[in-house]
Parts: sequence; structure tokens; C-alpha cells
Amino acid sequence: MKRLSDERAKILFEKLNKYIGTNVTQLIDRPDGTYCFREMRDRVYYVSERILKLSECFSGKQLVSVGTCFGKFSKTNKLKFHITALYYLAPYAQHKVWVKPSFEQQYLYGNNVPKSGLARITENAGQYQGVVVYSMSDLPLGFGVLARSTTDCKTADPLTAVCYHQSDLGEYIRAEDSLF
Repeated sequence: MKRLSDERAKILFEKLNKYIGTNVTQLIDRPDGTYCFREMRDRVYYVSERILKLSECFSGKQLVSVGTCFGKFSKTNKLKFHITALYYLAPYAQHKVWVKPSFEQQYLYGNNVPKSGLARITENAGQYQGVVVYSMSDLPLGFGVLARSTTDCKTADPLTAVCYHQSDLGEYIRAEDSLF
């Protein structure tokens, strides 16, 4: 596993900032140790430095992965978060969207969230802001990007998309062979 290049580290931290804002430091300097990001085969892994030192005993061909896969870089150098990062990012999310119970299944099938499926939204969220999508029982379901700001959502048509789908828990079933 290698360190992220400066360019890719900048892309990663900009994307993290889009979802969790200034809480990025809490993600790295945790009470249970220091964590870091490493890259292997265009995938970004979130791993404890203690475990990283132990993994250095193995060659790259012997390792499948170390840590949690946060996402993958595309050939155009864009980062797409995987659903495996959800439980690490959800506690630190600055902007959240809650969907109605009747729309949870549609979201888990990969559909965008229309205004009619929206139950609640955090205040002062801007357009194209990264959000974590929750069920009404506060269970994180996935990631999304707001199609409209919070103020625009109040006056939007019921069928208008409010949150674009990025990733959801249903990916564990739909794309299990490509996640890791």
C-alpha cells in the first residue's frame, strides 16, 4: 500500500470536506489511535497506523486489502465513495436528509429522492452539498448530493428530485463483487 499522491490526497480531502466539513480531523485523530488513508490499485483505504505497520510484513501481491475501502479513483481521477465508508462518515455528517418510510426501499434500489419522499432535511444546506441519507429511525442508508438547496426544497414540485443518489446500502447486494 502506498501513500496518496498530493493530487489524489487533495481530491480525497475536498470530497470529505463536502460531506463532513471540518470534522475531517476527528476522522484521522481518533481516541482509539491515529488513522490514515492509503492507496492500493486505485482504491482508497482508511486504516489504523498500528495495523498498517503490521501489514508491512506482507508483499502487495499477498494482500487483498488492509482497512476499510472508502472509495475508488476513476480513470479520469475522480473519486467515488463506496458504501463501506458510510458508517465512518455518518456520525460526522454536517448535512442530512431523512426519507419517508414508504420511500426507503426505492432509495435502496438506487433511485433519487423526490420531494414527495423527503421527510426532513437539515437547515442551510446548499445546492450540490454532500449529504448522508437516513431513514426516519436514524439508520444511515447512503450518500447523496442535494439537487436543490434547503430553501428551494420548500417551494419545489412534489415530483422534483431533491437529492441525487450516490451510494446506498443496497450496493452490498447489487455490486458485491466490485466493492472490494
